[in-house]
Amino acid sequence: MRPMRKPVIGITLDCEEPGGYSKFPWYAARENYCGAVNRAGGVPLLLAHETDLADAYLDLLDGLVITGGNFDVDPALFGAASRHETVATKDRRTAFELAVTRGALARNMPVLGICGGQQLLHVVLGGELIQHIPDEVQNPLAHEQPNPRNEAGHDVSVLEGTQLHQIVGANTLAVNSAHHQAATGEPDGVVINATASDGVIEGIEAPAYRFCIGVQWHPEFAIQAGDEKLFAAFIKAAQNKD
Repeated sequence: MRPMRKPVIGITLDCEEPGGYSKFPWYAARENYCGAVNRAGGVPLLLAHETDLADAYLDLLDGLVITGGNFDVDPALFGAASRHETVATKDRRTAFELAVTRGALARNMPVLGICGGQQLLHVVLGGELIQHIPDEVQNPLAHEQPNPRNEAGHDVSVLEGTQLHQIVGANTLAVNSAHHQAATGEPDGVVINATASDGVIEGIEAPAYRFCIGVQWHPEFAIQAGDEKLFAAFIKAAQNKD
């Protein structure tokens, strides 16, 4: 009997303007995104921001990870009438991620959104975003934690009865945090599955799909067992296409 083929997992890249690594525009991704997929049993495939190739990519993929980055989703995409002064966008990246995420969901392909990837997923699912937590949340936690990202910054509460709770098997997780925006509201078809003590949404899921989960923290760092369980469940969903 031939061994079961490992699922191929698309991972969206970040992009930077000339400077630093190269005098020309360049792509970037932390190694631990790929490492987390590999450890969980998947084959990581990095996706360049070629929007016209979104369907071609999806023909090759079994699952999609939308990564984070030091930028924001354009508020116009969720109907905001104004734009906070802290908002910085990467429009080509966002256009590609919108196309590939919508395409993956149309195929009922497993999708995992991480940090900014959760925010983009929330917008794709009809949600809106808090543009700057310190201006909209009373007594907020340090969501842009001062300590290293491979350490916990605060706890989140995982809601019982959600898919995320079933996966991680815990009511509380210690998470790493690096964001100034967050999902807000609970549009039709979206379930909030994790929150911080200041009320900030830390996780979402869309039960109509086989696997559609977003988390505001960075499970690719695997700072606690729930992070690895989340990647394992995602890869399992990508493996099982029935």
